[in-house]
Amino acid sequence: MVTFEEIVEKAKSLKNPPTKEDFLEFYGYYKQATVGDCNIEEPEDEEKKARYNAWKSKAGLTIDDAKAYYIEVYKKYVAQSE
Repeated sequence: MVTFEEIVEKAKSLKNPPTKEDFLEFYGYYKQATVGDCNIEEPEDEEKKARYNAWKSKAGLTIDDAKAYYIEVYKKYVAQSE
């Protein structure tokens, strides 16, 4: 079985970079899996705010669930980009 950490490394070297929407989905699950619930104030910068919202939308997920969702998003993305 492939681990979350291995999938994260694979995601970093995707041949086709994800769209902004896909990136934000990866980002939200990654932050939830590695930090837990969002623990920062909402930034004013639009790009940072998008990342903040992606992470905040995953609030309440356990670390293990967030890791599992990240892996599923990766598999879905790779299947779509082939």
